[in-house]
Amino acid sequence: MLPDLPSLRLLADLARLGSIGAAGRAAGISQQSASERLRAMETQVGLVLVQRAHRGSALTQAGKLLVEWSADLLERADEIDNALHTLRAGRSDELHVHASMTTAEYLLPRWLVRLRQQQRVAVSLRAANSEEVVAAVRHGEADLGFVEGPVDTSGLSATRVGVDELALVAAPDDRWARRRAAISPRELATRPLTCREQGSGTRAVVESALAAAGERLADPDVEFATNSAILAAVRAGGSPAFVSGRAAQADVDLGTLVRVPVAELDLSREFRAVWVGGAHPPAGPVRDLLGIAGA
Repeated sequence: MLPDLPSLRLLADLARLGSIGAAGRAAGISQQSASERLRAMETQVGLVLVQRAHRGSALTQAGKLLVEWSADLLERADEIDNALHTLRAGRSDELHVHASMTTAEYLLPRWLVRLRQQQRVAVSLRAANSEEVVAAVRHGEADLGFVEGPVDTSGLSATRVGVDELALVAAPDDRWARRRAAISPRELATRPLTCREQGSGTRAVVESALAAAGERLADPDVEFATNSAILAAVRAGGSPAFVSGRAAQADVDLGTLVRVPVAELDLSREFRAVWVGGAHPPAGPVRDLLGIAGA
């Protein structure tokens, strides 16, 4: 049975980039997911395609032949995908974009203004959490999606458009705001926080960082679906919260919130754009917007 196109493209990227991790990043998936997909393809075709080693991975002779044989197929698939996009664009001059909250509130407005200055295209923008954005792109409800944090984008093409770091913020009279020592992962795990809802990139980053430190996020004190609601709740005396550093900066500058230092946690994250189709974004407004975003 012939392997599916994403698996063939992953193998081709491995040949081009020299490691499973790099090939996974090009496909917008984790190294573990990439490795599992390659093993599944080897089982499917009944051949060993990848020679794995501590210093990297290389294709076997069978893997090299499969990459060579599939090159024309992948190129043709990209051509068909771009042609389909052209047909869709012919039916509508509107670009449908779904974006995670931080990207929608703090990055996309500037990008969309520049897009409108360059060409006449109507854009509809919907803000949602990262999991909802991925679902909208997969189901054809969005031409382009923007996500943050470790959300599963398997089956989609993805590219990085920015980086961010989460900040822990508290009201000035909160006991953590008066602390001199950084908050440890254990302390974080024992206090209910003001949190984003399940499915948000912000919450996924916090949960992943705590899990890496051997801790688990406590059940939230309260959950909100937007950055503005989170900030308002903390300003009003609610429990501390993790938000984008971009979202918190104005309040921190004004002194209405205090940024609380956190120890031993990696709270950085990537902003990624995702779409259906080949590794190269479709020509037209999608590619133009990604160019403005710096992808």
